Amino acid sequence: MAKTQLGARVDEDVAELARKRAADLGLSVGDYLARLVQDDASGLRARAVTAAARFLADHQAVFDEAEQAQQASRGAHAA
Repeated sequence: MAKTQLGARVDEDVAELARKRAADLGLSVGDYLARLVQDDASGLRARAVTAAARFLADHQAVFDEAEQAQQASRGAHAA
């Protein structure tokens, strides 16, 4: 497929994050950005965020209990 060059100005910290994340995934920055746009346009990202929110809503009590247990065990060792 033919490639088209785009230009965008972003803060340096955003550019560095894009470079690092692309490298982590073994992608060029252009391919990484293309993947993000495709995921966003397909609704994949929105569905993933919705699913994560639903999971947290359904299981928040488990996370709260684990955090409370961890805090309690830290308090027992502090004495």
